[in-house]
Amino acid sequence: MKKRLLICVLACQLLCQFALISFGQLPSSATPGQRRPNPPSPEAQRPTRTTDDDVVKITTNLVQVDAVITDRDGKPVTDLRPEEVQILEDGQPQKITNLNYIALDVPTASKRAEPAKQVDRNAPPVPPVRLRPEQVHRTMALVVDDLGLSFESVNYVRQALKKFIDQQMLPNDLVAIIRTGGGIGALQQFTSDKRLLYAAVDKVKWNPQGRGGITPFSNLGQDPSEPPSLGGDDRVDAPKGGTIDELRNDMFAVGTLGAINYIVRGLRELPGRKSIVLLSEGFRLFNKTDPANSTRVLTALNQLTELANRASVVIYTMDARGLQPLQLTAGDNVAQMSAQKIAEGLSDRRAEMFETQSGLNYLAIQTGGLAIRNTNDLNRGIKRVIEDQQGYYLIGYRPDDSTFDTVSGRRKFHKLSLKVNRPGKFTVRMRNGFFGVTDDDSKPVAKTQAQQLVGALASPFGAAGVHVRLTSLFATDPKLGSIMRSMIHVNGQDLTFTDEPDGWHKAVFDILAITFGDNGVIVDQLGRTHTLRLKGKSYERVLKDGLIYNLSVPVKKPGAYQLRTALRDVPSERVGSASQFIEVPDLKKNRLALSGLVVKGLPAQVFEKEGSGAAQTEETDDSVGQTDPNLSAAVRQFKQGLVVIYGAFIYNAQLDKAAGRPQLQTQVRVFRDGQQVFSGKEITYDASGQTDLKRLPLAGAIQLGSTMAPGEYVIQIIVTDALAKDKHRLASQWIDFEIVK
Repeated sequence: MKKRLLICVLACQLLCQFALISFGQLPSSATPGQRRPNPPSPEAQRPTRTTDDDVVKITTNLVQVDAVITDRDGKPVTDLRPEEVQILEDGQPQKITNLNYIALDVPTASKRAEPAKQVDRNAPPVPPVRLRPEQVHRTMALVVDDLGLSFESVNYVRQALKKFIDQQMLPNDLVAIIRTGGGIGALQQFTSDKRLLYAAVDKVKWNPQGRGGITPFSNLGQDPSEPPSLGGDDRVDAPKGGTIDELRNDMFAVGTLGAINYIVRGLRELPGRKSIVLLSEGFRLFNKTDPANSTRVLTALNQLTELANRASVVIYTMDARGLQPLQLTAGDNVAQMSAQKIAEGLSDRRAEMFETQSGLNYLAIQTGGLAIRNTNDLNRGIKRVIEDQQGYYLIGYRPDDSTFDTVSGRRKFHKLSLKVNRPGKFTVRMRNGFFGVTDDDSKPVAKTQAQQLVGALASPFGAAGVHVRLTSLFATDPKLGSIMRSMIHVNGQDLTFTDEPDGWHKAVFDILAITFGDNGVIVDQLGRTHTLRLKGKSYERVLKDGLIYNLSVPVKKPGAYQLRTALRDVPSERVGSASQFIEVPDLKKNRLALSGLVVKGLPAQVFEKEGSGAAQTEETDDSVGQTDPNLSAAVRQFKQGLVVIYGAFIYNAQLDKAAGRPQLQTQVRVFRDGQQVFSGKEITYDASGQTDLKRLPLAGAIQLGSTMAPGEYVIQIIVTDALAKDKHRLASQWIDFEIVK
């Protein structure tokens, strides 16, 4: 009994200390946790793959490009020798200096089991793995062109994306689902967290202002040079020649290409060969009214392909319309139309399909990707993209000095092509050329303070110039409402302190924190410059223990949120960043939910005092935190054999009509690298003595095994409500921690 009280008291102090809300003292009847046996040793780390980080190089001494070569059956060719390959620049053969085949360690259907399908939404979810750069197998950006999707195509795209997440995405994939019309906030970071990807899919909706869809025929009597209008609506037709509609379509196309341009810039910082899959209904390369002056879209395309080629980003395009019959449909009003006008309309429809697909084809060809069209199975198209990324050739040659000469003050575009001299029929896909600008000359100028912070926020792995650890937790209170409380722990030794008179030490740092809603809108933001002046023990403590920066963001609406934060040490310009995804449930629906999970470490010898007065005093709690700050809820770096205390709140438990009490089961699980290493027994929750049955405190403890290998782990709490409906009877929360030597 004393141990149970100790767990509750410690969890109380933990929850109150970080002020998730102004919680009252947790009652002593909170459900205790369990001591755990030593878990089995985790499996050895999988070997990491090796890649050439500099896939594309353009310097005065070396031009290096990547190419995919397949045989007549579409199978990759992996054993070509330098003498069997000829590369040409502007039609002139070049002497190859290096030719290497880079085989990516990407599992294929023939050598891996079928990925786990998360079809059963009622099963406890497996916490996502935080990937390190060397663990990534594939980096894919699935770009949904909601600026150019019809109402019908949006549904097909949503189904394909969900199927990709459930069945085609692998644990070591780094994926982003991005909407071209979503703004910077909707540019979700690359992640392996399926919760974040599902939230992005849920926001893929039809944009009524977009350019997508095939326009039905109008009735007889309209000038054939005018764009067709919808029969029976209130649309005002564009002037003769269709210039307004075409200008609108051009602007939307440029907007789509601009969004992809932004994504490519973010991918540029990642190692290896990256890919973008654009799901769109296409765009025209030329203005049909005035083809000779069609420069707007082509200029944007050329800028994008040049950037993509230098960033080693391959762009695959998929026509989301699928296979279109291009015949008369129920939406066409052909009453009193002559056969000639119907034939002209069908001809225009076929031409529109061909012209819009040409834009997608051009973008894929220019960057070495595939253009997938005329298929109703979008997931089959995604599978082709995945299979296309098994490997590639790196081919290098030494350019002539004239390659980088200017003509009338402008850099010349140099066309590249590749020939295979081995007998047989081969298909070569590679970047079609480059401008005569070296990588050094094309590098951006020194970044400003704001650019450094924003760049760190966009990084999928987070910047590590300053070691920053972010912990964001959700909770709610009947009086104060919902809130997200975040703790940012900063390594004090990464800050630059300057000595001042009288023993003072000064550090200056910038901090930027932005909270995005799932629709890309900024919910809250903070940008400040702080000057920290310390002396004596305070200075020594910060150097040793670091400092914790606290943020509180009120949450007015339920939904998916993402907090991104970056910190910049001003004197050294080193930047650190971190981000976290937070799901805020809709408690008004009276469904089972959990608050954020607070975790803290406690030495086993303190815990073993079984609730003695010394163990329960505030002095003991403070001394533990000061002796080893790594045990705090903001850092969570624990040694083997330590006792881990956790706390949370259970919301909206259903009540038995006869007894008026909940029927809850709780369970704790521990994971490493996505693999479960410990599963505790299910424990019946004891709600006796509770006054607010809609907001129940949960507390517990587990002891880490003495043989647990150092590394990153995740602790998960699962609550099951036996009285709730099957679809809503389970809730879980997890948080990461680290075991150190």
